[in-house]
Amino acid sequence: MDNSATSIETFKTEKIEWKQLWSLAALYGSIVIGWIAYHNYQPKLLVQFNFTDFTFLLIVTQGIILTITPLIAGKIGDRLRFKAGHRIPIISSGISFAAMVFMAVAFTLFSNPGEVFRWILPLLIVLWLVAMSIFTSPALSTLELFTPIDKLPRAMAVLTIVANLVYSMEPVIVDLIDYVGAPVTFMIGGAAVFVSGYALKKNSLSLFTNNPTRPRAEFKFDTTRSDYKYIFFLGVAVGIPTTLLFNYFPDILESNLSSMVTMEGKWLLVIALFFSAVLSLPASNYVIKVGTTKSFWWSFAINSVCLILVFSAGSAIVTILTMIVFIVSFTVLSISSLPLAIERANYFEKVFCVGIFFSGMALPDGIVEAIQAL
Repeated sequence: MDNSATSIETFKTEKIEWKQLWSLAALYGSIVIGWIAYHNYQPKLLVQFNFTDFTFLLIVTQGIILTITPLIAGKIGDRLRFKAGHRIPIISSGISFAAMVFMAVAFTLFSNPGEVFRWILPLLIVLWLVAMSIFTSPALSTLELFTPIDKLPRAMAVLTIVANLVYSMEPVIVDLIDYVGAPVTFMIGGAAVFVSGYALKKNSLSLFTNNPTRPRAEFKFDTTRSDYKYIFFLGVAVGIPTTLLFNYFPDILESNLSSMVTMEGKWLLVIALFFSAVLSLPASNYVIKVGTTKSFWWSFAINSVCLILVFSAGSAIVTILTMIVFIVSFTVLSISSLPLAIERANYFEKVFCVGIFFSGMALPDGIVEAIQAL
């Protein structure tokens, strides 16, 4: 292997590169908004264009794409790291592709296609899923380039704050999306992904054009095998509570807490996500102090118990106390899992292993959505 190519990504940063990290956070936020738009409009578009008979098939296809594509993108991303010197090409290509598909969906909806051309829509939806997932894991894998290994939980906390705050505004975002309409929503979504992706590319390339100040020879000659099963399990461990949180908790909380509050379940979920965002920075300090491995296993064990209690408890008081512990453990779990996956990855397979993580994270949601569609 040509070491001149690999040396570009072997520098070691002594501090968090905040400009690059916030660019990544902005891209991550636009991805989350894109998913909110997708989940809001997918069922409506299927009804509008008389594709309801294909709902189950599309959801199964979605689950397969979101599970398989990160692995393919990870393999390509690692190959490009050593061919082009960095993983930016696949990120840029994926972002451009996603923006193009966004615009194509918007144009299709604007043109109100007839019987023949309406069949383009399912294809565009599938292409959109591929486009959105093909750059997500390579993009988020850049986290290890912007952050010293011991501060990865702090950087992950920033991404967690952004994601949870955006998700906590989902009811408002959905109302706004419904107000502006599907075509405008997809146009704005395409523009947001493209602009935030361009900012990440521009800010990241400056790292690779500078001479590395401290080569990481210990990673350059890394012979440790990546623990694929462990990394996949880390993704699943985060994917299960995330899937249950968004799919089942609103109804459970609304039912269990009906004697104390009259708030809709979606707003109770908003409160939970907001507090998770608030706790993210303190939680990252805890993870840095205790270590990613211990933090993950303790939070995973506590979170698993909380999941059982939430589904089995009928008491409002028990539900509230359980939810408080769940939010804390879920936040620690979210912050410690991806950094731990990156730590367990061989240097030459960093992007692929991040893809394995997101593949595991997507699997529970794919299974649950397929079951709900039956």
